[in-house]
Amino acid sequence: MPIRQLSETMINQIAAGEVIERPASVVKELVENALDAGAGRVEIVTAGGGLSLIRVTDDGSGISEPELALAVARHCTSKLSDDIHDIRSLGFRGEALPSIGSVARLSIRSRTASGDSAAEIGIEGGRVLPVKPAAANRGTTVEVRDLFFATPARLKFMKGERAESSATGDVVKRIAIAFPAVRFTLAGADRSTLELPATGDTPDGRLARVAQVMGKDFPDNAIPIDAMRDGVHLAGHVSIPSYTRANALQQYAYVNGRPVRDKLIAGAIRGAFADVLPRDRHAVTVLFLSLDPATVDVNVHPAKADVRFRDPGLVRGLIVGAIREALAGAGIRAATSGAAGMMAAFRPGTAPYAHPRPTAGHRSYEAAYHASGFSGFDHGSNLARSPQRPLDMGDARQPRNGFAENEQAAFDTGPVASADARAGITEPAEALLGMALGAARAQVHENYIVAQTRDSLIIVDQHAAHERLVYEALKNALHSRAVPSQMLLLPEIVDLPEEDAERLALHSETLAKFGLGLERFGPGAVAVRETPSMLGETNVQQLVRDLADEIADNDTVETLKERLDRIAATMACHGSVRSGRLLKAEEMNALLRQMEATPGSGTCNHGRPTYIELKLADIERLFGRR
Repeated sequence: MPIRQLSETMINQIAAGEVIERPASVVKELVENALDAGAGRVEIVTAGGGLSLIRVTDDGSGISEPELALAVARHCTSKLSDDIHDIRSLGFRGEALPSIGSVARLSIRSRTASGDSAAEIGIEGGRVLPVKPAAANRGTTVEVRDLFFATPARLKFMKGERAESSATGDVVKRIAIAFPAVRFTLAGADRSTLELPATGDTPDGRLARVAQVMGKDFPDNAIPIDAMRDGVHLAGHVSIPSYTRANALQQYAYVNGRPVRDKLIAGAIRGAFADVLPRDRHAVTVLFLSLDPATVDVNVHPAKADVRFRDPGLVRGLIVGAIREALAGAGIRAATSGAAGMMAAFRPGTAPYAHPRPTAGHRSYEAAYHASGFSGFDHGSNLARSPQRPLDMGDARQPRNGFAENEQAAFDTGPVASADARAGITEPAEALLGMALGAARAQVHENYIVAQTRDSLIIVDQHAAHERLVYEALKNALHSRAVPSQMLLLPEIVDLPEEDAERLALHSETLAKFGLGLERFGPGAVAVRETPSMLGETNVQQLVRDLADEIADNDTVETLKERLDRIAATMACHGSVRSGRLLKAEEMNALLRQMEATPGSGTCNHGRPTYIELKLADIERLFGRR
């Protein structure tokens, strides 16, 4: 087949294959156009999951009638200057509208602020219709019908209506977080209405918008991030280690206001939380990176979902360092979800007997009560006979104007059934009640410390808590000096591509601090002479190759550090206070004070929470006092 020039419709359909993957892609492009036009209100309506109808209405600057024909022409845009590296808008290629029009029925109705009337233009399967007058308010309405009608094969790859609607909702939420001063509405017959009122472009307003999208629990379980390094600014919020999700869908990242799904940022978040989260749990994050547009390339992906940084090591180091510093500075905090789970577990029980004791003074009820033959529990009955009504254990015929002497004795004699040890007979010092974890009052089931603050009840898992304390102490000792190494009897020669060997040689000084001694051995190999003593017998070949891959991806040597930290975690697990050990009051309080002083002590090495806090107000609600 001879080489020939493709038709304009074919070119646009090829571009649509890159840019317009599904209905959510159309919504993304149209909403970005509305925001670039300065809209303060964006309304989206869909039907049939977006395949039948997508309508986006905004109150932005609008498009003048003479420019409408250019708006649907390929590579025509008002957003790009002569410098391709100075991109300050969400869109810039000028491909979205002609690409959409080549595979669907597209109409654009717009009016500028200075225009006397509106104008409308349409495209059907790549055929441009003439501009005609229309009636509309200031702004633009873009309507897309019968998506992919011109490319029926693409319809076979669409998911169900519910899945497409869900993807559209996710796109709108992701964009809305970056624009808190804009009101977003997403409605349609195929979904429940999503309304996100404008909250204002202030710190409080941005956090309020995040709460609208991610739920009201997130601000209560989030830590603010604000860091700057070499012209790169990082802001946002990350969840505390005990507030996690089963997947990474609630990790939102933005570069100069643009939503991105970048593997470098995702890897940095994962690395920052590596010490405090289990492998199957993910942090909840909203991070905004601001930097000079010339230092980031957004033109590396057709849908602009990925970016490329000029200095990826700087960006990764900033994210990891800022999150770890924020986690360390946040002190000890428990997730509110833990208290909610405890509230759900404590369901008020019903008494096992049907007849409540009559109140004093009601003689007719008193007579009927005694006539039933029930005379109360005798003094020799088992105290566990009615655990939900412990005060109804005396003779029913005794006066009930206070605790009877023999009834109170039941509480003063014998072991306390629910506690293995008491923190002390005297009341705890007032100063201890003011501490974050309060004063220890009891040890339950030889594993859980019950503590009291001025306004809450705290339950601590003693093994998990001490495991974290030992782990942090081992890590500090490990990284405060060079890691001890062991000399290999014979150097291990590892064959590698020349570029990988060169990268390892450049990082040899850093690797030596972690106990790994290596040097170049010809153009395509390295010789390993020392390995960290903590690793014992290890697969040197695999370790070196893993390090080479990580340096190639992120320009770091975190793999070796993580392996050493995992060994420290194992040592901490076996060297910490075991479950079943009775602790004295001073030991329990000492453990609480150490937890307060240790960063990350809210979770153990495996990511499980070390303590749960239940506020006094929640306890009162459980008993119907509120």
